[in-house]
Amino acid sequence: MASSTDPLLVARIGKPHGLRGEVTVQTHTDDPERRFAPGTVFATQAAAGTGVPRELTLATARKHGEIWLLGFEEIPDRTGAESLRGTRLLLDLDGVDEDEDDDEGWYEHDLVGLAVHDPAGAVLGEVRGLTVGAAQDLLEVKLTDGREVLVPFVEAIVTSVDVEGGHVVVDAPAGLFDLDEA
Repeated sequence: MASSTDPLLVARIGKPHGLRGEVTVQTHTDDPERRFAPGTVFATQAAAGTGVPRELTLATARKHGEIWLLGFEEIPDRTGAESLRGTRLLLDLDGVDEDEDDDEGWYEHDLVGLAVHDPAGAVLGEVRGLTVGAAQDLLEVKLTDGREVLVPFVEAIVTSVDVEGGHVVVDAPAGLFDLDEA
């Protein structure tokens, strides 16, 4: 489980957009307008050997339809933007406003590592990640038998999230964990 000093995942970089170094991003924040302010310095997390700078300074941010496009001071062109694909943009939690903790959402770093229990308390597996979707988010869960499944992150199925207690409760409808076997 993440500690309070872990950085906050704000976005994952997708493909380049245009010729001037802009990239698409998959947002992991409920307040992109505030997070994507020009001048914001993001720590980066990328695969070894990609040459991605340890920090990127946001130069531009705009929405194109439903997709956020970001440009960085360090990335002048499409070739540089291509090298960023898959990079995670992180913010130091010391820079996050305290009032953000008042919302009812969770960040991926809050959820990864939590045990997954059924309503009776039996351990089903562990949360491995969070996939942010247009319609709904999905918990990436590794079951105790080694299979990996996606669980819709909706109140009807994920009935309880107890970050301090170290677990989530999943009331899975019949067949949810067997979809890959169909």
